[in-house]
Amino acid sequence: MFVSMKEILKEAKDEHYAVGQFNMNNFQWVQAILKAAEEENSPVIIASSDRIVDYLGGFELIASTVKKMVAEMDITVPVVMHLDHGLSVESCKKAIDAGYSSVMFDGSKFSIEKNVELTKEVVAYAHARGVSVEAEVGSVGGNEDGIIGGVKYADPKECVRLVNEANIDALAAALGSVHGPYQGEPKLGFTEMKEISELTDVPLVLHGGSGIPENQIKKSIELGHAKINVNTECNQAWANTVREILEKDKDLYNPQSILVPGMDAIAEVVKEKMRLFGSSNQVRVINKV
Repeated sequence: MFVSMKEILKEAKDEHYAVGQFNMNNFQWVQAILKAAEEENSPVIIASSDRIVDYLGGFELIASTVKKMVAEMDITVPVVMHLDHGLSVESCKKAIDAGYSSVMFDGSKFSIEKNVELTKEVVAYAHARGVSVEAEVGSVGGNEDGIIGGVKYADPKECVRLVNEANIDALAAALGSVHGPYQGEPKLGFTEMKEISELTDVPLVLHGGSGIPENQIKKSIELGHAKINVNTECNQAWANTVREILEKDKDLYNPQSILVPGMDAIAEVVKEKMRLFGSSNQVRVINKV
């Protein structure tokens, strides 16, 4: 069974560590992520971005397959099945109905009034079914699933409105991180981060967690981030490993010989991140949904 994100993030925030969200790009990613989480005795959030749900086979196939993998692999750590960047209220509802235990509604492109209105609708539907909700203020820049955008810092007052009026469980406040590779060293807005954390008192979510220096990751956790999203570094590790294997042996065509080392590379990144985030050996008894 999947667990709600709400309780594991509260635990993480209170104990000053963060739980990693790792995006799936096919089901081998899921296998690698689950393997790493079990070995690290860490709670884990597996996410499918709304934009690649159709590519992965649809909400019901994703939820049922990941749930079956958890059972078949005898995974004992808490696993959250999360919709990343839900593009519409309808998408969030479909994910919930399919068995996701957490959703993110991304209304950041709307006015704060519209963002609050739509997020409230998602929260009402989700909370009635024991599902947690993440929402976003501001704009995380970079490239995600082919969509390119610029950075727009979150307004602290808008963050307070979204948290208080929509009753969300986690807040993604854009503060300088980007999706995809960074050009130069990222510089997060720690002053704004501290203010938003103190004003809202909910677990914060750091999108674009790949490539951020360790000291900035640790400071972000100190300032209230209980969830950190990682995708690019896992994909880079997989691609670099597969590329090296194919370049080394141009006659190789056995998929298992090519793909298994790629999966192992993903698992190593996940384990490294769990240790950095402080979630290794942090499994607690969680009420399942």
